[in-house]
Amino acid sequence: MLINKTKNIVISKDVRYCRNIFSKAKGLMFSRKIDKPLIFLFSKEKRVSIHMFFVFFPIDVIYLNKNKEVIYIKENAKPFTLLRAINCNYIIEIEEGGAERYKIEKGDIVKFD
Repeated sequence: MLINKTKNIVISKDVRYCRNIFSKAKGLMFSRKIDKPLIFLFSKEKRVSIHMFFVFFPIDVIYLNKNKEVIYIKENAKPFTLLRAINCNYIIEIEEGGAERYKIEKGDIVKFD
């Protein structure tokens, strides 16, 4: 389950975790749509750049620190682009417009298990 804990809003009841190098590299490549949010887990804070190569639709990307606090949001990330590197511990990829729909803002705490 994925929840905007600050505002007590359920974002999704189901998520897909990207834990290993292969699932992180593939992400949403060659997908037709997001059926559930992707959560990228990193063992420690690191500078992460996201690519949108072979992702055929725009998405919203939410970056979290070790406390699962939103530190940066990239709304409407376009297909076949490269997003700038951000220091983070977690990244959440959701459908385009999801950040606004679920009222996700910088400083919010996001919960997932």
